[in-house]
Amino acid sequence: MRHPAYGQLRPVSEIASVLLENNPSTMTLEGTNSWVLRAPGAAGSVVIDPGYDDEEHLDLLVAAAGDVELVLLTHHHPDHAEGAPGFAERVGAPVRAFDQELCWGDDDVRAIRHGDVVEAAGLRFDVLHTPGHTADSVCLTVGHGATTHVLTGDTILGYGTTVLSHLGNYLDSLDLLSDSHTVPDGAVGLPGHGPELANLRGTVREYREHREQRLNQVRGALAELGADASPRQIVEFVYTDVDPKLWGAAEASVRAQLDYLNRRG
Repeated sequence: MRHPAYGQLRPVSEIASVLLENNPSTMTLEGTNSWVLRAPGAAGSVVIDPGYDDEEHLDLLVAAAGDVELVLLTHHHPDHAEGAPGFAERVGAPVRAFDQELCWGDDDVRAIRHGDVVEAAGLRFDVLHTPGHTADSVCLTVGHGATTHVLTGDTILGYGTTVLSHLGNYLDSLDLLSDSHTVPDGAVGLPGHGPELANLRGTVREYREHREQRLNQVRGALAELGADASPRQIVEFVYTDVDPKLWGAAEASVRAQLDYLNRRG
């Protein structure tokens, strides 16, 4: 069933709008959120995560974004980054990402790093390196008036939890996002999938509690099944509250949890 939001640029705040890509799945929820941001009165825009190399979506994004000054990527997964080079070429804007190989444009276009400040479309974006979902995941904070927006990519989703590659890094990233000096109270989350989050730090706290709960469940599974239990066996023991269609993705998170527990001894 086609989601009613497909093809429509939806304003979320005075500076942020979202175009939902028609690529729903168990991993992408309703689809990928391509974000368009500009300060009031600014001629240009910044586009975050153009999505797949999907001609229909990119045509709509070109029309919606207008004069694009910059494309930013939250991480390398193709549902966020695959369409970036083609989109950027069409609008004549550079692409910047944590991974230099994802950057596109002139030879002097460089990767973004933790602590960098990027200014474009009348806005200031502060870069936070938030690995855990992937090694190159970043969040981008941008303030306007009394409200801080945080573009979270797949680090924090609009609902549900994300798949992990490295749990220790991810817990550190959650700690960073829960720090009021980094993300103030009342900050709004603009995720890569799912609806915006009115209370981002509250969601981060819920994510942290969920991860601790899962770790305890994995410890319990190992005690019950034995230390040599496979990730699949642990998934079937622990993830009974999750749709079996997602168990393949859950195995990746279990591997990350086992690696974390092994490192901690």
